[in-house]
Amino acid sequence: MSLHDMPTMFDDVDLARVRIVASDMDCTLLADDGSMPPGMSERIEALARAGIVFCAASGRPLYTLKDMFASHLDQMALIADNGAAIWANGRLAYKDLIDPPTYHELIDFTLDDGRGRPVLCGTESAFLLECDRVYDDFFRRFFTKIEYVDTFAGLDAEADKYTVYFPDRMAEEVYAQTYRDAWGERFSVTNAGKEWIDFMNKHVDKGTGITRLCECLGVPVADALALGDTYNDVQMLEAVGHSYVVANAEDHMRAHARFVAPSNNERGVAQVIDRLLEIAC
Repeated sequence: MSLHDMPTMFDDVDLARVRIVASDMDCTLLADDGSMPPGMSERIEALARAGIVFCAASGRPLYTLKDMFASHLDQMALIADNGAAIWANGRLAYKDLIDPPTYHELIDFTLDDGRGRPVLCGTESAFLLECDRVYDDFFRRFFTKIEYVDTFAGLDAEADKYTVYFPDRMAEEVYAQTYRDAWGERFSVTNAGKEWIDFMNKHVDKGTGITRLCECLGVPVADALALGDTYNDVQMLEAVGHSYVVANAEDHMRAHARFVAPSNNERGVAQVIDRLLEIAC
């Protein structure tokens, strides 16, 4: 069965039960050009009035997500850094930090391997090597706060994720060849598209993130709806009662969701929200 043969939101007969809507950002909520669906602010407010919490669930850091949704932080939730930080009820509800000796191991491994660029995801800013400033325009799409350093030596910043950036878009290949086997026993390691390999502490992912958020808000995970498109969304999709992949996802993602939504460029997340609001009203 291909994505195009999967049931749609019109086949999801229990939508009236949904109390949390969690959406991945890149290639799910956001179009290919990085834009938010028109009218998204009004949808977040309408969901809140209907007793439904909207949640942005992303590999992006908390400070970036807070900047993106600055006017709605008391109405919505955020799952940041693939579940390593959770914002709910207008406050930081959870964070899970990687200790400095451990992230220095990862940094050294990346530099020795030579195929990717190390990015330490600090809770206050991202740390990158000065020589990688050439990618600054790209990095700013994901990290609104960046500190460039000549060396990572001696750095002991608070960090909740480590990521490797692959300018040549070979993250999936390198993950399968090297990083999965080298680090999979010690960390939660995942591809986040073709450009990133993400590392969080073991048992930290978007699935544990949505589960923790549901516990925080007193909502059964069966009454949560999630939308995603790629590998780092799998655990979240498998955790919730209402799981959707967008139509632009690769076919292998169909095994992890019950329903398909229109593509990101068709504003599929907005269409699912509109369907929810139609039922709620």
